[in-house]
Amino acid sequence: MKSKQEKTVEQYKPRKIPDDKRILVFDLETQHSAEEVGGWSNIRQMRLALGGVFDSRDGEIHVYDEAHVEDLISHLRSGDLIIGYNQMRFDYEVLRGYTFDNFTELPNLDMLLEVQKQLGFRLKLDTLARATLDAKKLADGLQSIAWWKEGRLDLIEEYCKKDVEITRDLFFFAL
Repeated sequence: MKSKQEKTVEQYKPRKIPDDKRILVFDLETQHSAEEVGGWSNIRQMRLALGGVFDSRDGEIHVYDEAHVEDLISHLRSGDLIIGYNQMRFDYEVLRGYTFDNFTELPNLDMLLEVQKQLGFRLKLDTLARATLDAKKLADGLQSIAWWKEGRLDLIEEYCKKDVEITRDLFFFAL
C-alpha cells in the first residue's frame, strides 16, 4: 500500500524527463557541526559523511562516502541540471574542502534560493515538505552528526536518501 507521500509524488511526477537531459538531485551530510569547526565560516572543515544523488537517467539514488568524494563530484559535473536545497551556500561549500571546482558554474537550481526569492525569507526543507507534500524529514543535521560519531552510516544513508527524495519530489511538485 502506498503512503500519502508516494501518492503525492506520482500525482506530480512529470510523465517523462527528456532522454537527452540528466537531472540530478543532490544532498549531503557532514561529519562535524558548525560549532565543532569554529563556526559557519568554516563549512569546508565539516567534512563529508555521505552524499546522495538522484539521477534521472537510472532513477536511482547513488550514495558516496568521503573515500569516494571525487566520484560524487564527477557525478555532479555530469548533470544538465543539479537541484538541491541550500546547495549553493552549504553543500557545495562542504565539497570545496576537497576540490577547487567552482560549482556555481554548473547548471544549478537551489530551491531554497527560489523559495526565499518568492517569500522574502528562508524556509526549512521540513517545513516546505510538510506543507507541500505532507511528508517529513527523518531527522536533522545534528542527529546525522551524532550517528556519524556512533558509526551508524546506515542511519545517515537512510536520512540522506530521504532528503534527496523530498527535494526531488518538491521539484516534481513545482513542475
